[in-house]
Amino acid sequence: MERQYDVIVIGGGPSGLMASVSAAQLGARVLLIDKGSKLGRKLAISGGGRCNVTNRADTEEIIKHIPGNGRFMYSPFSVFDNEDIIDFFENLGISLKEEDRGRMFPVNDKAITVVRTLLEQIRTLNVDIRTETGVADVLYDHAAGKVTGVKLTSGSEISAPNVIVAVGGKSVPHTGSTGDGYPWAKKAGHTVTDLYPTEVPITCSDSLIRDKTLQGLSLRDIELSVVDPKKKKAIKTHDGDMIFTHFGISGPAALRCSQYVVKALKKHKCTAIPLEVNLFPGKRENDVIEDITSIVEAEPKKAIKNSLAGWVPERMLNALFVLTETDPQTTQANLSKEAIRSLAQHSLAFPLQADGTLSIEKAFVTGGGVSIKEIQPKRMESKLMHGLFFCGEVLDLHGYTGGYNITVAFSTGYTAGKAAAENLWEE
Repeated sequence: MERQYDVIVIGGGPSGLMASVSAAQLGARVLLIDKGSKLGRKLAISGGGRCNVTNRADTEEIIKHIPGNGRFMYSPFSVFDNEDIIDFFENLGISLKEEDRGRMFPVNDKAITVVRTLLEQIRTLNVDIRTETGVADVLYDHAAGKVTGVKLTSGSEISAPNVIVAVGGKSVPHTGSTGDGYPWAKKAGHTVTDLYPTEVPITCSDSLIRDKTLQGLSLRDIELSVVDPKKKKAIKTHDGDMIFTHFGISGPAALRCSQYVVKALKKHKCTAIPLEVNLFPGKRENDVIEDITSIVEAEPKKAIKNSLAGWVPERMLNALFVLTETDPQTTQANLSKEAIRSLAQHSLAFPLQADGTLSIEKAFVTGGGVSIKEIQPKRMESKLMHGLFFCGEVLDLHGYTGGYNITVAFSTGYTAGKAAAENLWEE
């Protein structure tokens, strides 16, 4: 089969686009294939349509925010890190701004600008693009241990000595991420670790959730903890905002805790995992007791449901009364110290029962994937098949929301494209 391209990139998401750029910059003849009608679909909806292109934290901090095998990223970051990502886009004329927690956005808050600029750069570098083109298989010469090209769903074959798989995981399937890469990896001899949803809303079995008492209530600057059901200690705690839904909880704090719910349910083989919401991070029980006491003593004749109005949101206050079996009509004179203590304790550890999460298709990120143990970290090339590369979410790598996953995608994509082009020099 006559060589038609030097590098074939499968997948037009963040990692595939960046892989195409880096390979073409080094002179490789690149073909970018995507089964969808448009490139950059996941990029266009990232950051709520604003495109959180990376995070400006230092390397150690970024790796802390990549709980799924983050240490692997030291090597790709040595090739192309978050500062390189910022320089890359600014050199293409996209001005970036830093927001809370180090998140980097285009100044105009438009993800489509990032997508269009990347596509312009790809076309400037003479990358051939084929959209609405499905890949049925990646072709290998197993005897020689190398890639030979791809087979399209149309039946035709395209030859290339380097193939970069950048097709994403199984999350957000309407952008084209439907798990296509895993069979190709297995065919090459790779291990695909168990897939599970991460950065996904949590489902809860509590009556306060089922009867929709709290549906739509947003809580700001709280702490959410996933609790070990046996040790009764927090497995993981995240701060941030949270919202109650008709099925459970969502919002940044819940999304970050979701993977720990999935893992705990599997580990303990139970039907529900305890959660605790701390409405007053940084305060101790005695501090909250003093707060409640001073509030009700200031208006001793009022029913506590009225005097405590504004202490926490009204529906949360009513839920606390229910959980502590406190009469909301009680006045300060009839409010026992035990009742005040119970209100304080429950406000610092409001209990919920997580019975799972929404499906992997509803998750923002896929956990699990092609085992990183079988990938050369400074090249993103397979240790098992020469010329086969993996980048982005198809790998067993995942981070929290906040620019971390897209940083992984851009870094591993750039690294894969560069190494694929460098393979040509060694021929």
